[in-house]
Amino acid sequence: MSIMKSVNDFLAILANKLKGGGEKAIEKQKEKGKHTARERVEDLLLDRGSFLEIDLFVEHSVKDFGMDRKELAGDGVITGFGKVDDKPVAVFAQDFTVAGGSLGRAHSKKIVKVMDGSAEAGIPLIGINDSGGARIQEGVESLCGYGEIFFRNTRLSGVVPQISVILGPCAGGAVYSPALTDFVFVVDKISHMFITGPQVIKTVLGEEVSQEELGGAMTHAAITGNAHFYARSEPEAFETLKKLLSFLPPNSSRNPPVSKPIPPDSPLGDDVIPDNRRRAYCVKEIIRGIVDGSDFLEVHEHYARNIVVGFARLSGRSIGIVANQPRVLAGVLDVNASDKAARFIRFCDSFNIPLLTMVDTPGYLPGVDQEHAGVIRHGAKILYAYSEATVPKLTLIMRKAYGGAYIAMCSRHLGADFVASWPCGEIAVMGPEGAANIIFRKEIEAAEDQEACRQEKVREYEEKFANPYVAAKKGYIDTIIRSSETRDTLIKALSVVKQSRTGRSHGNMPL
Repeated sequence: MSIMKSVNDFLAILANKLKGGGEKAIEKQKEKGKHTARERVEDLLLDRGSFLEIDLFVEHSVKDFGMDRKELAGDGVITGFGKVDDKPVAVFAQDFTVAGGSLGRAHSKKIVKVMDGSAEAGIPLIGINDSGGARIQEGVESLCGYGEIFFRNTRLSGVVPQISVILGPCAGGAVYSPALTDFVFVVDKISHMFITGPQVIKTVLGEEVSQEELGGAMTHAAITGNAHFYARSEPEAFETLKKLLSFLPPNSSRNPPVSKPIPPDSPLGDDVIPDNRRRAYCVKEIIRGIVDGSDFLEVHEHYARNIVVGFARLSGRSIGIVANQPRVLAGVLDVNASDKAARFIRFCDSFNIPLLTMVDTPGYLPGVDQEHAGVIRHGAKILYAYSEATVPKLTLIMRKAYGGAYIAMCSRHLGADFVASWPCGEIAVMGPEGAANIIFRKEIEAAEDQEACRQEKVREYEEKFANPYVAAKKGYIDTIIRSSETRDTLIKALSVVKQSRTGRSHGNMPL
């Protein structure tokens, strides 16, 4: 065989492999408003020309249950390595045009190989899921494949950042791999995740539910909390993913990248908190007035909105922010908010990202529903996560810090390295109104004008307890500052507190 003929044969084979499931299958993919697996990897995610594909020529012959022998190009998954903003990553993308992206033994081996490569190189792992699930014809071999992936997801947790992008169906056992990763992206009208589909639910339970309502993008972004980022299109999802990576180190043995400091677009003044303690405000506006370039990447934006978590930079350094949101449920802590915050805190601690906690909460949410939902167990997670964290921890008390929630929101008593309060900070066992009603109950009941007496006792309690000075006198608060001084004070504090330790400390699953 001549060299030219050999090259021509190779080019013909290569061209066939690059077509995936063929032109008709690709057309169907496009009709659904979806990109192909190769477009997602080479055009939307990675720096142009940086993709090093591996195992392109892997195939698995299916000849089971009376099926004709069929060669599956790449066994339905694209794997390899590349760069995002010139930083190396490992990636796999399931190809729905090839046997519906179903997972068989060769398919799973390719994914496992790139996962192992991620661990060895110490680089982030990005998985793009678009699959009909286990390849039934391969029986237990498919189940074996999922198990090996789950095992590696767990072993990689807290070692390298793991990111899942759901761009099609992800059903049955397949959903557990994304659930084991650090961040999950979903796209409107394209992403669907569920353990059992609508047809099974109808057959077993007689309930009718649409695929979108059961496991669509917004369902998981706002209701279940399974998705951390919601996008309206595939390009938007990948742009957000790139931004997320810009805040993260490649692995737990490295510190996050440092950028040039940029002042906020609108620095905080001294009138950011309403005079009326019952009046709500948006904590995200406060955050943007503190961080570099007013740039804040919120995580879990649509879920448990009474607490806000996300990434920003302070004097060029990546930080994780956990903040009560007074605009939603007055910023109380509840079951979902505790889970959301604890998971985020543990991620930041896993990857050497300092934490800034911003406090304005009246406490844990009371009620039968919360008690029966396990608020004790879930609420303890945030206490554990902060106490466990060894990264620098800064705390800012903006207004209310009552009861157990004061402790839970990274108080000095949970190991905060630096605690500051604004003059309007209120640190007490409970709010002045409730406290006065309990402490001075007999005096109020005996008064001729009970309401006037009650208001007087509320003011008395405020003067004695509902302020930051009592805590500052005892050393539980390091300083009291005006809100306009916040950014400079936090930058100074971050520069002198203990530096991040490196090396894996724990995984990133909720307790």
